[in-house]
Amino acid sequence: MDLPAGTRNYTYAQDMAIFRTKTHWAMLLALLVILFTAPLYWGNHWLSVANLIGITIIAATGLNILTGYCGQLSIGHAGFIAVGAYTSAVLTNRLELPFIVGLLAAGIIAGLIGLIFGTPSVRVKGFYLAISTIAAQFILIWVINHWTSVTGGFRGISVPPASIGGMIFVSQSSQFYLILVITVLVVFLAKNLARTRVGRAFVAIRDNDLAAEVMGINLFRYKLLAFFIGCFLAGIAGSLLAHWIGFLNAENFSIMDSILYIGIIIIGGLGTTTGPIFGVIFIRMLQQGITFIAPVLESTFALPAGFTTGIGPMVFGLAIVLFLILEPRGLAHRWQLFKASYRLWPFSY
Repeated sequence: MDLPAGTRNYTYAQDMAIFRTKTHWAMLLALLVILFTAPLYWGNHWLSVANLIGITIIAATGLNILTGYCGQLSIGHAGFIAVGAYTSAVLTNRLELPFIVGLLAAGIIAGLIGLIFGTPSVRVKGFYLAISTIAAQFILIWVINHWTSVTGGFRGISVPPASIGGMIFVSQSSQFYLILVITVLVVFLAKNLARTRVGRAFVAIRDNDLAAEVMGINLFRYKLLAFFIGCFLAGIAGSLLAHWIGFLNAENFSIMDSILYIGIIIIGGLGTTTGPIFGVIFIRMLQQGITFIAPVLESTFALPAGFTTGIGPMVFGLAIVLFLILEPRGLAHRWQLFKASYRLWPFSY
């Protein structure tokens, strides 16, 4: 973590610490207090928004590891989320296995499916790899829709609420704590992964895969590992999504959702731990704002019926274009600039 001027690390443990100064720890403590007391003063609507944000952060973190750190463009992320969601639904509904088993199996199965569709990354990259992941999206959704005996097909499948021991997570507030804990663990693991040998190998492959191979990095192993980790987290997010909404249909995992995740990590900042968090919060709150404003515009300006339904995708596309032009490094970079200006503020007089 970046340190204020005058602060030094004197040991390796201090250098590797995520939270180094008293200010870091105070901010972390304040954030945790706010989050864990949120159900006391947030209504069900905002708790549901927070739950959706947490699930999306987990999925976006997986895509950020795959695309942001390792440079493997995937436009089929929603398909892998669907694999995790249906795996957990089938195991907990039809086989009546515990939620924890369904959660872990969702991540593992999605990761293994990711290995299959990630194999072309050894031979192709860029636009061609994107096409192969789009194919994965359509293939997975087709299988879900037509494997009726297992997935329920077009009719969908109901999902029981998550439960651990004797604790059943039914209400928005109880689900909030479950999703929050898993989201914090995922972000923490992603932060540490980026600083390991694996994370450095991912970055080397992203920057120049030929040079990385010359340095002795096994491209085949690390690219597939990136696909497994990214799809594993997508599966975890899918499992939480399934138990949160209680009913699954393939329409919940469209190609537009895959594009949405690409936009999230672009807006948040590729290759950063905080990027997916900023991107998800920005996009989800933007969606809430559009949901609130659209009916007002329709009634005030007498717009044609259905006109406001296209406002969401239009604003989303405009946001991506503006970020690519004005802030291509995303909100995470803007946050770094803000922290730097804050530290220099006392010396500006």
